[in-house]
Amino acid sequence: MKMETKCIHSGYEPKNGEPRALPIYQSTTFKYDKTADIGALFDLSASGYFYSRIGNPTVDAVEKKIADMEGGVGALCTTSGQAANLLAVLNLCSAGDSIVAVSEIYGGTINLFAVTLKRLGIECHFVRNDADEEEIQAAVKPNTRLIFGETLANPAMCVFDIEKFAGVAHKNGLPLIIDNTFATPVLCRPIEFGADIVTHSTTKYMDGHALQVGGVIVDSGKFPWDNGKFPELTAPDESYHGVEYVRDFGAAAYITKARVQLMRDFGVYPGAINAFLLNLGLETLAVRMERYCSNAETVAKYLLTSDMVESVSYPSLPGDKYYALAQKYLPKGSSGVMSLVIKGGKDAAVKFMDSLKLASNEVHVADIRTCVLHPASETHRQLNDEQLTAAGIHPSMVRLSVGLENVDDIIADVEQALKAAK
Repeated sequence: MKMETKCIHSGYEPKNGEPRALPIYQSTTFKYDKTADIGALFDLSASGYFYSRIGNPTVDAVEKKIADMEGGVGALCTTSGQAANLLAVLNLCSAGDSIVAVSEIYGGTINLFAVTLKRLGIECHFVRNDADEEEIQAAVKPNTRLIFGETLANPAMCVFDIEKFAGVAHKNGLPLIIDNTFATPVLCRPIEFGADIVTHSTTKYMDGHALQVGGVIVDSGKFPWDNGKFPELTAPDESYHGVEYVRDFGAAAYITKARVQLMRDFGVYPGAINAFLLNLGLETLAVRMERYCSNAETVAKYLLTSDMVESVSYPSLPGDKYYALAQKYLPKGSSGVMSLVIKGGKDAAVKFMDSLKLASNEVHVADIRTCVLHPASETHRQLNDEQLTAAGIHPSMVRLSVGLENVDDIIADVEQALKAAK
């Protein structure tokens, strides 16, 4: 199936006489006839559902759909994008390990890696998105377990060179994990370029309607976990009667461990109703992404003509620093998000945002509605000036998330707000 068809049909196939729409299995638990049946589930020798903390039929259908869309062997939904990134890392790391991450990523992820993981004894070495192979290699230490990046950086809108980072990662026997939130599998499928694990904040474009907070981890099934660097995936897991993930689950070893070990213990699993709402968004994702990109490119071109705009970062624009990489990895478009720097400093940027009438000033992005945010004083306010610079954030940078309204109405709103900011 093509992507548009997968968005609608993957994950759930009703049998004769069953509901056409994905049902909501709003139940915490499931009944079995025999004690041995549940015992087999806990031994991981049988498939099925026994408790909605780690598995639910509605959520399972959405996991299967997203895995198919990304081209992976399996997926695990979580309660947020942050939870997805946390579990993706903890599935491979423990105290004394380190990771390498690109510095131009979402501020919340920077804080997760630089502060919270550090408290757990896991060190993060940051490298520039534009780092060459030598610089990336220098950040890899003997205890490094993975490399992490974002397809489209939030909010710097840098394009991640997947093949370059994958080459360094694989040369060192390490997996590459990519947050593909802004691109979605409609615009880019990182696994096809060498990524091993893909994460998303499903709160964003996948949902698209600001209805649920969620995340997902997708396993490519292609990484050789038995290369001697990941004993937790090859040695017996005594908490599951000595199961060996690579031996017993093959290509799905990583995602199985994440579910039955980490989800079992952390319990950050979404409810059935959240998965149902997410699925509604997924069904229209391919259609929406086309409109987001079309609207955004039109708005970006308009902004370039304004004497109130110092710069516009949108990779699909000819002349953008990341245009060549966008043509390689994102030929269908660079999402509906862009960053612009308003002339006049921080005060002018705030005046511009406060003058918008159609666009909403909110802590959200990638919605059907146009929205704006001032990263330096809002989402990234926990970062110091040095970290802001490393993340590619200018004090008067505004993140503009172009929605699905008529593009003429969006431009009219932006135009009057720019005039008010003078």
